[in-house]
Amino acid sequence: MKVVLFCGGLGTRIREYPESIPKPMIPIGQQPILWHLMNYYSQYGHTDFVLCTGYKANVIKDFFLNYRPQAYADCVVSDFGAKVEMLGTPEQDWRVALIDTGMWRNIGERLLAVRDHVRNEEIFLANYSDGLSDVDLTEMIARFRASGKLACFLAVRPQLSFHFADIAGDGAVKGFATSDRSDLWINGGFFLFRPGIFDFVREGEELVLEPFARLIEAGELMAYKYEGFWRAMDTLKDRQVLEEMVEQGRMPWRQAERAGSTTPLAISAS
Repeated sequence: MKVVLFCGGLGTRIREYPESIPKPMIPIGQQPILWHLMNYYSQYGHTDFVLCTGYKANVIKDFFLNYRPQAYADCVVSDFGAKVEMLGTPEQDWRVALIDTGMWRNIGERLLAVRDHVRNEEIFLANYSDGLSDVDLTEMIARFRASGKLACFLAVRPQLSFHFADIAGDGAVKGFATSDRSDLWINGGFFLFRPGIFDFVREGEELVLEPFARLIEAGELMAYKYEGFWRAMDTLKDRQVLEEMVEQGRMPWRQAERAGSTTPLAISAS
């Protein structure tokens, strides 16, 4: 299945990174979070990517045009770098379509801009490109396929440290609950779509506002509730959490890491 990745917005800036680095290219460990996300999808056999670029598109394009897997994996170098032998698991191949969808477009407009690239797909995947999860993608797809609906999003618990108060009409406090004990769910940015989604999106609309409202009215939207690992990289603290996980070798979004091996990837841009 093709994977549409939204990489073109201005995004939330993280203090220690300058404006010259688009959010999907902010590193987690040695690789940008975009690389980690693409590696996650490739573990499930989805290696055909459509990147909706915009803001600092040249930075993302340069990464793929000059990609060197030996910079991230064990290798043997000879002839002063003229020969490089990769060690470990054979490389997988990514096909990456780099589509400039404009700097000021929202997610709905970016999706419309690449509709021709997914027109013939039974189901295609999409992602905000700023978060990671270990959700079982095969199970999520199977549940979505069986539903017959047009759209699905990953519903996760909000990353909040607040305590929610249950307050009666007279002001009496009935109890407190943390976010994981409340019935609050948010959009985790992992999507599954059928091409029929484009019948519900109009020019200029944000994806999860008017289009999703139409899908709800038509009974065509489902949520896949997941309480396992999920983390968005919206703040410096979020990045620090992910960075520490990588440094400690705890990367639940990587099946290869859980199995005790690594898988460098080859890339062909299109």
